[in-house]
Amino acid sequence: MHGTAQRGDAKVAWQVTHEALEEYAKRRAGLDFEEAGLLLAARRAEVHRHFGYGSFVEYVERLLGYAPRATHDKLRVAEALEELPELSRELRDGMLKYSQARELTRVATPETEVIWLKCARGRSAREVEKLVSGRSPGSLPDSPVHPGQRRHVLRFDVSGETLASFREAIAKLQRDAGEHLDDDDLLLLLARQALGGPIDEGRASYQIALDVCERCQRANQLADGELIEVSSSVTAMAACDAQRVPGAQRVPGAQRVPGAQRVPGAQRVPGAHVGSAQHASAARATQDVPPAVRRAVLRRDRHRCRVPGCTHARFVDIHHVLTRAEGGEHAVGNLVTLCGAHHRAIHEGTLIATSGEGNDLVFQHADGTPYGSPPSAQSSGTHGRAFQALRSLGFAEGEARRALEEARRQLPPDALLEQLLRHCLEWLTARAYPRVS
Repeated sequence: MHGTAQRGDAKVAWQVTHEALEEYAKRRAGLDFEEAGLLLAARRAEVHRHFGYGSFVEYVERLLGYAPRATHDKLRVAEALEELPELSRELRDGMLKYSQARELTRVATPETEVIWLKCARGRSAREVEKLVSGRSPGSLPDSPVHPGQRRHVLRFDVSGETLASFREAIAKLQRDAGEHLDDDDLLLLLARQALGGPIDEGRASYQIALDVCERCQRANQLADGELIEVSSSVTAMAACDAQRVPGAQRVPGAQRVPGAQRVPGAQRVPGAHVGSAQHASAARATQDVPPAVRRAVLRRDRHRCRVPGCTHARFVDIHHVLTRAEGGEHAVGNLVTLCGAHHRAIHEGTLIATSGEGNDLVFQHADGTPYGSPPSAQSSGTHGRAFQALRSLGFAEGEARRALEEARRQLPPDALLEQLLRHCLEWLTARAYPRVS
């Protein structure tokens, strides 16, 4: 009898504990919602200035103990929640965890938030993170995943000496670039320097292997024995500065797709499907850009990235201003030296490079404002997403850029993504199928 009572008491104890935790989880979600609003209000009121702090990030770190990255992320979520009433209500009422809301705010819009909420119910925060990864704002849970938008997390446990050396290396890359670079760009540049490459400046600055499928144009990079899918912008970079390995076995039934390339400096297998690189012959690789031309371009640009203010001068790429797919030649006048970060930005549509008067290059932000001037965050982001959407529909880079240039002339700066894409598609269709009068 005594043992039975103990078992009964134990059962009641765990039930009480569980119910208390459930109630705490709801209160915590409500507090997270309240904190988001307070942080946003405090930043807009510039509270930190009244206490002599150098930045809002420092103010929050001292008051709440949040690291700078956490503060920026919480502010991003708070701004998104202002436009998402259903998400806000569920977080406030404790029906949604903050970690889930944080991920959903990356993709949900007022038109799609209800769909995302239904799909997220019953899923853990990690499952929601995987569901969101690779999808852009406005997309749906069943929308195609874009490899370039799929994020990966790197974590390291290192000694103080390694941490200090790493920070020094990152600081040097920032100084060389002459501007703020995000984690993605910094680690890309750091990895490229570690990979090294040929000493001969006539050849691409680093070498990695990338297999491109002709039928779907999806690309996979071989990394330490594992194939990792990379974005279409990586293969576009390859069209500017690559090596080719001839003699690959063609995949039966595969159609030749012009312009299929490999990453800068990668050994490319023309016409090869993913996995068929093993059939390549032992023939010598050839450089896309003739070595003499590459050396001439580097000498003209003083081995430095040509983007104003960028001082990066190691492991740089050669970029075609007029792409190869649109008839651009391997001529010195059509080539420019770029660092890896700015090269990728051009192929992602967040940076524009065009020929100006006297063959001078003109660099602009995605919204058309001169590079270095304060761009509109909303307009630049919308134009960048429109560029990527047009590329995913199969339009060439030049076509997408010209369509967006025309849209910038015709539409207001605050045009929505839907308006921008509709205008671009109508313009591109009219050019492809002109009316006969």
